[in-house]
Amino acid sequence: MSDFSLTRRSVLSGAAVLLASTALPTIGWAQEPQKGGRLTVAADSEPRNLNPAIVASNGVFFISSKVVEPLAEADYEGKDGLSPRLAVSWEGSEDGKSVTFKLREGVTWHDGKPFTSADVAFSALQIWKPLQNLGRVVFKDLEAVETPDEHIAVFKFAKPTPFQLIRNALPALTSVVPKHIYENGKIEENPANTAPIGTGPFKFAEHKAGQYYRLEKNTAYWGKSEPYLDEIVYQVLPDRSAAANALEAEEIQLAAFSAVPLADLDRISKVPGLKVVTKGYEGLTYQLVVEINHRRKELADVKVRQAIAHAIDRDFVVKTIFLGYAETATGPVPKNDKQFYTADVPAYAFDVAKANALLDEAGYKAGADGKRFKLKLLPAPYFNETRQFGDYLRQALAAIGIDAELVNNDSAAHMKAVYTDHDFDLAVGPPVFRGDPAISTTILAQSGIPDGVPFSNQGGYKSAAIDAIIAKAAETLDAKARTDLYKEFQKKVVEDLPFINVADWTFISVASDKVGNIADNPRWAVSNWSNTWLAQ
Repeated sequence: MSDFSLTRRSVLSGAAVLLASTALPTIGWAQEPQKGGRLTVAADSEPRNLNPAIVASNGVFFISSKVVEPLAEADYEGKDGLSPRLAVSWEGSEDGKSVTFKLREGVTWHDGKPFTSADVAFSALQIWKPLQNLGRVVFKDLEAVETPDEHIAVFKFAKPTPFQLIRNALPALTSVVPKHIYENGKIEENPANTAPIGTGPFKFAEHKAGQYYRLEKNTAYWGKSEPYLDEIVYQVLPDRSAAANALEAEEIQLAAFSAVPLADLDRISKVPGLKVVTKGYEGLTYQLVVEINHRRKELADVKVRQAIAHAIDRDFVVKTIFLGYAETATGPVPKNDKQFYTADVPAYAFDVAKANALLDEAGYKAGADGKRFKLKLLPAPYFNETRQFGDYLRQALAAIGIDAELVNNDSAAHMKAVYTDHDFDLAVGPPVFRGDPAISTTILAQSGIPDGVPFSNQGGYKSAAIDAIIAKAAETLDAKARTDLYKEFQKKVVEDLPFINVADWTFISVASDKVGNIADNPRWAVSNWSNTWLAQ
């Protein structure tokens, strides 16, 4: 199907014809995977850089993970919660200064060249460490990658680096790209960033701006019986209500990442031939966080921060904004993380009287108009839920005499205002917990982060105690001791409230009953879909 000329009309009519021609009972067919077919998927964003080795984000992974593979993937049942991909085994040294990967044999790149340890060494040293948004943290002390043969890669670290961290980072941060494609010229400007070449079950075929991305089956994939699908088409549908309509019209067969609005889920779950799937996102937990600019005198006072925490009704937020598709948060690690989470932290129950008393104690008495002081509140524009929470928070603050001016920016302006210019008092952020506090969570409290780093501590907060815990955990090799440090980190953060965690949420998939093998790992939407299939 590589010479198939695809238009927007053919995507929609082709999907409809496929579904109409394969109408069959939904009972009994699911046991046996079937081969062939085109899976048409809703895409609510259109990333231009599709190189996940550089941009480790869910929007990029959603498409590129089918093309470019990591060393390992998350697994519900696998050892250490992982299953092999380009690496078949991994082992850390006792001194924490090396990790040895045994690589899969018989793997070829989509252009036919062999995959070797040289590709892993190049990706790690030339991309993950210097260029990747999260790899700069995980691989900061990586000084060399030895390649004693084509299927062994030995990572050498200048300082002891916890194997627990490296292992937890494998799914999200170790996408391997071909050295022979990237070694000449500037990596950031390589054409393969927009038309990736990988080892995955699907090859990148084409992108029509504003319309679709198309991937086609890799017939030389190392998983010999896979993939089952012939094609995956990502139909660009930025309006989330359009995804629900397209599913009901049988124009697409899958909407992932909550592309269908939460308010539509109850209705659409009753539509014959469609299913709502809540699994498959446990490794992609988003956190609803109130970011705080500690440069503001009032907000530098912990009593004020505690008052704001008491003013937020987390149960109401979960039930009303997330319609129950979320969990109330207790701190910076979500409850669904079995490795690091602890409930042994201070609690801030919803208590308006307590909040008002704390503000009085801090010396911010209400004036004749009932107002204490004004703040500028910037909700992140990326999700309906973050914008809705901004509206709620403004009202919750008004109930305790804080007058919050709501400033709604587009994505670029919000990023600049909060993370570069620090032009905010409170912001509503959706950072992602990626299975280890060192990857995207500690950065929210750690001091000294350069201006311009998104989803980081740009509020000017500094705690010697929290910084010390972060630094010690970064060099603690014993997994239990490191886990205990991060439990202490959670306690300190919730005591001092450099930011306020409100809720944790993942996503929902809605799919045709004819789509098989959905949500078989905790990062399913951003995994390779080699065993996903479509009833014929």
